[in-house]
Amino acid sequence: MSHNLKTLKQQFLEYVEIEKGRALKTIENYDHYLSRFLGFLKSDNPSAITSDSVSRFRMWLNRQPSKYNKTDGGTIKKKTQNYHLIALRAFLKYMAKKNVSTLSPEHIELAKIGERPIDLITYEELQQLISAPKGSELRSLRDRAIMQLLFSTGLRVSELCSLSRDINLRSDQLSIRGKGEKIRVVFISEEAKDAIKKYLDKRPDIDDALFARITNKKSQKSDLALNKRSIERIVKYWAIRAGISKKVTPHVLRHVFATDLLNNGADLRSVQMLLGHSNISTTQIYTHVTDSELRRVHKQFHNRKK
Repeated sequence: MSHNLKTLKQQFLEYVEIEKGRALKTIENYDHYLSRFLGFLKSDNPSAITSDSVSRFRMWLNRQPSKYNKTDGGTIKKKTQNYHLIALRAFLKYMAKKNVSTLSPEHIELAKIGERPIDLITYEELQQLISAPKGSELRSLRDRAIMQLLFSTGLRVSELCSLSRDINLRSDQLSIRGKGEKIRVVFISEEAKDAIKKYLDKRPDIDDALFARITNKKSQKSDLALNKRSIERIVKYWAIRAGISKKVTPHVLRHVFATDLLNNGADLRSVQMLLGHSNISTTQIYTHVTDSELRRVHKQFHNRKK
């Protein structure tokens, strides 16, 4: 086995794709972050990866301009910097497994970042959003079904886009292939099933996708499926029409799904499984949102005078 870093990187990417079964987008990101580090390192020797070289890379990375970050001096966000370090740590773990002499992955520590604020809409705003597509025209039926299904299941928008129209509406559950090719079960509300049925009954095309672009005739094309950007535009459009001033995305509906469950007594582990989170710490961010309900309970019942 070659101890050339360029070759090792390629072998690592193949290992992550084939043996770990990671998505192609993940492989592309790992390739981008590692190429950036190796370009900075200017060495093809694994022994050149040291605590000092990693520290210098982090300093360099922290000062790089970013057109996507208008705050913090316009440099790369800490979260994005951490993505580079996560990729590097995974690469170092791979080399350790292959007995390549280099820096131990335990030396890689992620930058501290503040908790990510969760975008939410109220339950009343949710109802306004879902009911905004009125009437029985195909576009309204489709868009209402999309939002009903997003709220009913907590699906990621990519998972929604991958659904086929042969969905079994006689069942209240659906198997989803999520991140990392992991299968989980989600549950469909009666409202969502009814909305999907009305939409499918009126569709003229024969495309396999559950949600497709509008066409006025039976199309033989196989490229009508809505993509992530299309779903995002649909949700944004109806949020504006509903008079909601907040930024509303499909992921906001996923947030509302999670907080609705927690507010109504669901346990954190169950919510984790329904969302398809591999780590429960990811799900725990929603408990901070439900703290507002605890605050209300505390004010209402604590130290009441008899």
